[in-house]
Amino acid sequence: MDEDAIADLFAAFGPVAVKRMFGGAGLYADGLMFALWAGETFYLKADAALAEDLKGRGSVPFSYEAKGVVRTMGGYWSVPEAALDDADDLAALARRALFVAHAASEAKAKARPAGRASANKAKPTGGASAKKPKPAGGAGGKTPAAKKKSAPAQG
Repeated sequence: MDEDAIADLFAAFGPVAVKRMFGGAGLYADGLMFALWAGETFYLKADAALAEDLKGRGSVPFSYEAKGVVRTMGGYWSVPEAALDDADDLAALARRALFVAHAASEAKAKARPAGRASANKAKPTGGASAKKPKPAGGAGGKTPAAKKKSAPAQG
């Protein structure tokens, strides 16, 4: 599914940013990933309460196979089929998923030690200006003159 089709599907919810990843896509609102698209299925970020509601509507948790082992991520649940045909229902579910994403982000921020930079801050994306210059003089930035010399033996 292309970005325009995803935007159309979530139009009643509001603007959605789509970032391609792992052969699928992450769906973002307010700078937070609240849903993902993988294997032709949409999955919503869910806490225990939303997961229970989605399970009751026939949803299943996101799972994938890696190295012959099926791994399940209970934090994302498939969008119920009926919601894909009802823009208001999908928007309501997406709002709940975004609320879960906000709560998780806030909990993570509270758990982060004071003074530690946020993981959500923008990082350089490359290019000459993003690289740190290497120290002159080889390993560790020490020049031969800066290295300690052993003191002569007194005798």
